[in-house]
Amino acid sequence: MAEKKLVEEITSMEEDFAKWYTDIVKKAELIEYTSIKGCMVIRPYGYAIWENIQHILDGMFKDTGHENVCMPMFIPEGLLQKEKDHVDGFAPEVAWVTHGGSEALEERLCIRPTSETLFCEHYANIVHSYRDLPKLYNQWVSVVRWEKTTRPFLRSREFLWQEGHTIHATAQEAIEETRKMLDVYAEFCEESLAIPVLKGQKTESDKFAGAVATYAIEALMHDGKALQAGTSHYFGDGFAKAFDIMYTDRENKKVYPFQSSWGVSTRIIGAIIMTHGDDNGLVLPPAVAPIQAVIIPVAQHKAGVLEKCAELKALLEKEFRVKTDESENSAGWKFAEYEMKGVPLRIEVGPRDIEAEQCVMVTRHNRKKEVVPLSDIVETVHRKLDEVKNGLFEKALKNRENHSYACGTVDEINNALDDKGDGFVKAMWCGNPACEDGVKEKTGVGSRCILTDEPPVGEKCVYCGKPADKLVVWAKAY
Repeated sequence: MAEKKLVEEITSMEEDFAKWYTDIVKKAELIEYTSIKGCMVIRPYGYAIWENIQHILDGMFKDTGHENVCMPMFIPEGLLQKEKDHVDGFAPEVAWVTHGGSEALEERLCIRPTSETLFCEHYANIVHSYRDLPKLYNQWVSVVRWEKTTRPFLRSREFLWQEGHTIHATAQEAIEETRKMLDVYAEFCEESLAIPVLKGQKTESDKFAGAVATYAIEALMHDGKALQAGTSHYFGDGFAKAFDIMYTDRENKKVYPFQSSWGVSTRIIGAIIMTHGDDNGLVLPPAVAPIQAVIIPVAQHKAGVLEKCAELKALLEKEFRVKTDESENSAGWKFAEYEMKGVPLRIEVGPRDIEAEQCVMVTRHNRKKEVVPLSDIVETVHRKLDEVKNGLFEKALKNRENHSYACGTVDEINNALDDKGDGFVKAMWCGNPACEDGVKEKTGVGSRCILTDEPPVGEKCVYCGKPADKLVVWAKAY
């Protein structure tokens, strides 16, 4: 017998995944649309998720020696033009300010799509000696990219993110920084968001504009499409040369420093939704859930129920983010509301529970109920939240494993996708861009990254059949 669905107004993900996603971001009160296409209001519940993401990541950045700064949101056109590859890469997405008040500006100002040029201008002013290095900076800001096709969190014209920018004396230090921060992102996704990720290097055609090398973490969504969850870039000394950043080294010689940049944006909230959500709504990992446990009074009009709920809340809120819903809505309505909002743990307390000195706990990810003694409630909440996190990770990992295919030819890719649906295709590549393009043209899946931590799945290029030493994960992507 099918399990009763508490939330009826959410479209089934199997029926229409895109509509399911839109239903959730609206009905769970994460966003509201505005009169400006591609710009959204992030509502308090959605912003609280982002605040928790910020808090965890910011701590990880500071633990690795980084400091927060804040750059201007405007970039003079002349400054943006200094690094040709960089400006060419962003030109189609740039929004320009042409007037200040009623006066036309002498020089157009770009609203930052990213801040490399601003950091470079700053470095040129403050980096003079090897003693000034390294600079390990990060900022939490919004950026603007004038996207044609938009979707809440996944692709919007203005979005929130963090962007790290570092500058080092040697190439080795900058490369180590680039890879270290990719590992930080992977640890965050897996440990805090319960999202398994693949780490790898982007191909030349897909690297960041102006970078020597781009690395990324890739996650598989429930529908079998990939989502780039974070990127880390090694710039070499290209930006330093373009912006004339030089320092005096230990031998008293003028040399160029080396740089990195890395970022995660609010699209990670979209990843949480599409990795863990179900037909009842959001399913939030405990680390970033605005409410980790909700206490629902059952028959709250009866003597002692609200008092016991208040007592439990006072005890639990010392260690958890807890809410008690004392509204006049029915208990059934409340169950559905907090299921939709993805609250990891529901605690039900009624007169019989109080008499038996117990409560009922329900874990959101699998809707399993357990009767637990009130004397052990703090320890039990810890255990249950761990169960939610581990259960979410295992479910997401199983989904990835069930939708990962090792293929040796283009025909094998097409057969796997036809038989099993979208997913991660692992196949060898010779490094020829024409073969990379050919795979996408013949199969519809593009290269996501070159995997370096996994064994090869053959010796020949999946497209041309020539010797190949690069294992690439291919997929359709958001």
